Amino acid sequence: MRKIINLVKSDFLSYLLIIVIGLLAGRWLLQPGYFNMHDDLQMMRQLAMHECFRDLQIPCRWTPHMGYGFGFPLFNYYPPLPYLVGEVIKVLGFSFVDTVKATFLLSFLISGLTMYILSREFWGRAGGFLSAVFYIWAPYHSVDIFVRGAMNEAWALCWFPLALWSGYKFIKDKKFSFFLTVVLSWAALLLSHNLMAMIFTPLFGIWCLFWFWKLNKWKQAPQLTLAGLWSIGLAAFFTIPVFLEQKFVHVETLVQGYYEYVAHFANTYQILFSRFWGYGPSAWLTDGDRMSFQIGHLHWIVSIILIFLVVFRIWRKKKIQTLDYIILFFAAAGWFASFMVHSRSTPIWQTFDKFLKFVQFPWRFLTLSILCFSFISGATVIFLEKGKGLIKFLIVFTLSACIIIWNWHYFEPEYGKMGPLTDREKFSAAAWDLQQTAGIYDYLPNGAKTAPKEAQKSVGEILEGGGEVYDMIQTSNFAEFKVNIISEQAKIRIGIFEYPGWKVFLDGNEASIYIGDDDWGRMHIDAPKGEHTITAKLINTPARTAGNAISLVSWAALLTIPVLRKKIKRGF
Repeated sequence: MRKIINLVKSDFLSYLLIIVIGLLAGRWLLQPGYFNMHDDLQMMRQLAMHECFRDLQIPCRWTPHMGYGFGFPLFNYYPPLPYLVGEVIKVLGFSFVDTVKATFLLSFLISGLTMYILSREFWGRAGGFLSAVFYIWAPYHSVDIFVRGAMNEAWALCWFPLALWSGYKFIKDKKFSFFLTVVLSWAALLLSHNLMAMIFTPLFGIWCLFWFWKLNKWKQAPQLTLAGLWSIGLAAFFTIPVFLEQKFVHVETLVQGYYEYVAHFANTYQILFSRFWGYGPSAWLTDGDRMSFQIGHLHWIVSIILIFLVVFRIWRKKKIQTLDYIILFFAAAGWFASFMVHSRSTPIWQTFDKFLKFVQFPWRFLTLSILCFSFISGATVIFLEKGKGLIKFLIVFTLSACIIIWNWHYFEPEYGKMGPLTDREKFSAAAWDLQQTAGIYDYLPNGAKTAPKEAQKSVGEILEGGGEVYDMIQTSNFAEFKVNIISEQAKIRIGIFEYPGWKVFLDGNEASIYIGDDDWGRMHIDAPKGEHTITAKLINTPARTAGNAISLVSWAALLTIPVLRKKIKRGF
């Protein structure tokens, strides 16, 4: 009996219940089939990652299938972590359909567990459990997965709570294990969604400044800064090329037309009161929106109740406690993030336009709203008198049940069903063509004046002069074919976009590449009469080499910590 009581009191049961709650939220992901989503490139991206590992293109940067078959520097700019997780699942024998669903499902589970870890620290197990339920079952969480199919944003939600918890624990206890958790959580965030890392940074910075002040631990600021630098080092293979090689692609298309933030503000009714749920897009005018932008009724209502309870307690006791600061801070941060979704925040967007324009959609700030409101929802239990265990249980159970029931029908695919789909069907015919061209302007190489109008027919072809092309092979980072030229000279076009890192060799000697008048930006070379072998290889640029080297050193240092731990700990 005592063992059962101890089990109930332990965190194991809490973790188990949170996993069950997460599985309920992602119940449709456990069923056969697939579902419609806005960003229907998840299987294509996972295929790209899988082929990179097959071809030993590590880190993965280029996929030969996207860009209408002329290739795409996908993971040179698109955060890879969710697809690295997916690759582990794929290697275990799952289909691409099931791999994508499993990766989505894991984001539900991990986000709930990390929120519990954070909230338990301040509100106890009961409060931590309540916060986890609120976080998992926030409407925007479902929007990210079942509506938008925003894999990377869903995974960013996993690391917000862990970064906040580890930052606090390191400042408070100065343990090396917490230092490493800060490093790893921030590296994971940078490798999941760089825009989410950008908008989360101010919240994390203020949170740490508060604890430096409250605990008088200013001497640990340099060490926390070191943790941040180390996390950047772990992710440098991705972050350095992202920043230094933006000039090689048409990034302006990411903030023009449909993607201009001014077109995607939500109104007060949509944010607070609407129960509308749709699977369509965010439109230019709010009247045309076919997508939900609600914070969650219980989320914002509980936040207001907590503000009144804190103010009343401060007034009654004539003093403010640490937990009061935390509740008020996150309530204010949650409402500020919600304000950033509304058009009234336009002056702020204009002031910081250089950075915020890349957020594209103001309603992305709902990620911070649900983070903050879910976290403080667990504080509900601390306002109950000590010894009222049954009442506390009833409060947690009732609120958890209410939010699950209230939001139940949000957490399902369109039409409430999963359509039958196999890997073969997704990677063939019209579905394949659609994935090859989708998002083609996101990272289109600068050499292309316009996107291709038809798919690649051949990796090599003779444009001027006579001859034939044969023995063609192509992988994710390599292409080769042979030519037999019967004219004095020939102009040969390679069916791959010209992009820094691609080099072409004629019979083993590097050839001069040019684009010429090709509006699609493909590589061309000239070749003399005779039989030749033409090889195209993707190699690292200086930025990629530097990023890889920094990451290699950073990860090597991380892996050698068990050996050097005693020496390193003396510095802390």
